[in-house]
Amino acid sequence: MLEEFKKFILKGNVVELSTGVIIGAAFGNIVTAFTKGIIEPILGIFGGGPNPDLKIKIGTKTVEVMQKTAGGVKEKIQQTVPFLQLDFGAVIGAMIGFLITATVIFFVIIKPANKLISLIKKEEAAAPPPPAADVALLTEIRDLLKKKS
Repeated sequence: MLEEFKKFILKGNVVELSTGVIIGAAFGNIVTAFTKGIIEPILGIFGGGPNPDLKIKIGTKTVEVMQKTAGGVKEKIQQTVPFLQLDFGAVIGAMIGFLITATVIFFVIIKPANKLISLIKKEEAAAPPPPAADVALLTEIRDLLKKKS
């Protein structure tokens, strides 16, 4: 049973599945914090602020919004906003976060698992295969005949 369990655990699919779970759960918060705390401010240098404002605005539209005045009275004002925004800063930050996560997973999980699998395969290849049933039977008969004589 232990041998069967060992083979199940060391199958490539199990390792890949567990790797996917770890990427999503364990490293998600770390990568998000790194991206928001370090990568986005660096991208913000190119976007003109602390957050990466690398957006392309396509078209504009006018909307009515409620705004409080200094006296606390609400009034409707018209405001022009972009019709469509393409946020390249968020995409670049997500790609960098993904690359960081993939690199960590590769060197922490995939490389050691591949090494372990190759060592086990070498051990299995080095062990001689068990003899065929008829050869084993003939060997047993020979050994019994030697004992009798």
